[in-house]
Amino acid sequence: MLSVIALILLIITLVIGVPVPFAFLASTTFLIFSADYDPSFLLPFGFSRMSNPVLLAIPLFIIAGGIINRGHIGDKLVELVDLFVGRMKGGLGVVTVLSCAVFGSITGSAAATLSGIGAIMFPKLKKAGYPQGHSAALIANASVLGLLIPPSAIMILYAWIGNQSVLAAFLATVIPGLILTVLLCLVNVVLVRKNKDLVLEDPIDLNTFQKLLVKRSVKAVPALAMPFLILGGIYGGIVTPTEAAALGVLYAIPVGFFIYKGLNGKSFLQAILEAAVTTGVIMVMLYTVMILSRLYIMEDLPGTIMEILTSITENPLLILLMINLFMIIIGMLMDDASAVLLATPILLPLAIELGVSPIQFAAIVGVNLGMGNITPPTAPLLYLGGQLGGAKINQMMNPTLCMIAFAWLPTLLAVTYIPQLSLWLPQLVLGIQG
Repeated sequence: MLSVIALILLIITLVIGVPVPFAFLASTTFLIFSADYDPSFLLPFGFSRMSNPVLLAIPLFIIAGGIINRGHIGDKLVELVDLFVGRMKGGLGVVTVLSCAVFGSITGSAAATLSGIGAIMFPKLKKAGYPQGHSAALIANASVLGLLIPPSAIMILYAWIGNQSVLAAFLATVIPGLILTVLLCLVNVVLVRKNKDLVLEDPIDLNTFQKLLVKRSVKAVPALAMPFLILGGIYGGIVTPTEAAALGVLYAIPVGFFIYKGLNGKSFLQAILEAAVTTGVIMVMLYTVMILSRLYIMEDLPGTIMEILTSITENPLLILLMINLFMIIIGMLMDDASAVLLATPILLPLAIELGVSPIQFAAIVGVNLGMGNITPPTAPLLYLGGQLGGAKINQMMNPTLCMIAFAWLPTLLAVTYIPQLSLWLPQLVLGIQG
């Protein structure tokens, strides 16, 4: 019962605005002293769990994302995508979603995708007559694709905490990410189909299209090569995820400085400093969460939650639905890294007991926490999107709810109840069985 109180304490401290690391620390301290655990046993455990080399990939991917974000790499990606779909009604919105998907596969971060693509697309969408609320909601929703399409920092955390293959966790979210991309594009087109204020680009002939295609493709190659370099190296068995992250940093620096020329000494230093601050916060949380998750397991919190859920219903489909709801709430209260650190040790044992593969659960966690980040009333990414796009939250609410209802929820239900959507690629590439 103490573990349930500790979990409630964690949620309350988050709701009242206590910084996430201190909220985790409060819950940990409560359990240590109320259950009379020996700190000399728990503190070394936290350090031992932090010594895993795979964790080095997280700061390296953060650095790479910061460099990419400041290196104007997203501009060339947007121009290439715009050539294909930018001239249809709602096409610029489709360009936005597809650009977020591609950019997210490079940075692995929703916040970096939102700020990077947002800086490029908000002026374009405004000029084309898109309502500000729709534009901000669309980019906020699409930015979450950076969490699903690999490489993804939260999938590294999930694999580390859950003792799963990082490569399998990467692959598990690919198809859900693609499904979500398609659905967001369709919802965008439907929402703007009757908008008479949209300004469409003039059509171009085939000869001009071919010339532009060659020109923009050449300019976009250095940016597009990065995900192929990283993922090809990982899945080809040439490098580990940590080595691939280091390779990504080494590749992004000359591309940002010398090819796209968006980087200079000042912006490069800012990227390094921001990465250092973010990494420091994450590492403090990791250490605290490792101790907290150990305490949760020793207090059998997963078993207690399972007893509570089975007292309501014994139907595994409904229990999975309640687990999803719990994760959406977690995603609404905290950032993606913090949410996966909390959700994985508590809910993964429940999922396994219900017969859900840990690899499938990686995709469920990714989609759930992504949706939580754009679900009102808290919706951290939604507020950030509104801030960047100059839109009020009430202007964003209607398109956001439509995207949740017709893109996010169908994707979540499909991933939850159709295991092969997340298991097919890991089985095909790695031979992992569900």
